[in-house]
Amino acid sequence: MKRILRILGTRGVPAAHGGFETFAEYLALYLIARGWRVVVYCQIDGDGDVSYDAWEGVECVKIPVDRPGAAGTMIFDWMAIRHVCNLPSTERGLCLTLGYNTAAFCALLRVYGVPNIINMDGIEWSRAKWGRIAKTWFWLNDWAGSLIGNHLVADHPAIADHLATRVSRSKITTIPYGAERLQGVDERAVRDLNLNPGKFLTVIARPEPENSVLDVVLGYSMKPRPFGLVILGNYDKANSFHRAVLDSAGPGVRFLGAIYDKRMVQALRYHSMAYVHGHQVGGTNPSLVEALGAGNAVIAHDNRFNRWVAGDSALYFDGAREFSDRLEQIANDPEILLQMRSASSTRFSAGLTWPQVLGQYEKLLDEWSATQAA
Repeated sequence: MKRILRILGTRGVPAAHGGFETFAEYLALYLIARGWRVVVYCQIDGDGDVSYDAWEGVECVKIPVDRPGAAGTMIFDWMAIRHVCNLPSTERGLCLTLGYNTAAFCALLRVYGVPNIINMDGIEWSRAKWGRIAKTWFWLNDWAGSLIGNHLVADHPAIADHLATRVSRSKITTIPYGAERLQGVDERAVRDLNLNPGKFLTVIARPEPENSVLDVVLGYSMKPRPFGLVILGNYDKANSFHRAVLDSAGPGVRFLGAIYDKRMVQALRYHSMAYVHGHQVGGTNPSLVEALGAGNAVIAHDNRFNRWVAGDSALYFDGAREFSDRLEQIANDPEILLQMRSASSTRFSAGLTWPQVLGQYEKLLDEWSATQAA
């Protein structure tokens, strides 16, 4: 009898949104190739009945939701959990819930005896962008996920340390995020944007204060630079923070908007002089892992999350002035970029490739599947 895994908590496959969707896609295809039956719950717009489809061997349960935003996500998560619980016990299998934002709903899985492993993601309630009500909701669900989940996955040792303040360490497994190794990426997509390969820095981040975008733009714009700064993301002058970033930009800064074309994003990353990662909170950030997979030199905000992921050979900054100083370092010593790129590739190979990450997940899921069968 095939082992069954049901993946909850994402928008679904094929991936068209964030890091969890990409991970769900890679994990589902990996497990199917190894004899698993994988079911992914997919949120679609509209109303009506639940429908069923398949993609590349992945079974898709499509749940229509006619509410936008967070409310729609909550409705979808609840309906997906109810769907699992209403199945015959032999069909339920093992659940993997990605994220804890509605972890309280997972209590229903415990009532029905469905084993549920929760990837606890970052410490969402600590993010500055959320108001008091949202912070409280995330904080409560952080606790709920820790206590209700049968087992927890932390994507970073610091996240595991945080979870260990709530539950026993024996209930926690640390598995980072993964990425593809990029090699020989065509530079035409970069040249089509009137960019010269190796002559620009890249920032791929949501335009939020905690991602240090303003510090990066201010630091870069303190003096003329022999290389450009390319920023991806939607910036709207109606937003006061976005306006501050846009107004601070010197002549070498280019805002390319939000780009979802995977080929173009990979080209921008691969042909960057260096990748700038300003994220101040979270665990193992997918964008940073992808930069290491592309062999990028990395200039990152100085915090425990980024230092563990990127290693000691990256350059770190805290604030606009220090970022400017880091740019002076790489401008005055081109050799340092070669060393940083080599170190990024070495760090990536040491545990952040998809085969390594997915293999760890399969081992954990196998253990729980065996427990369920017993």
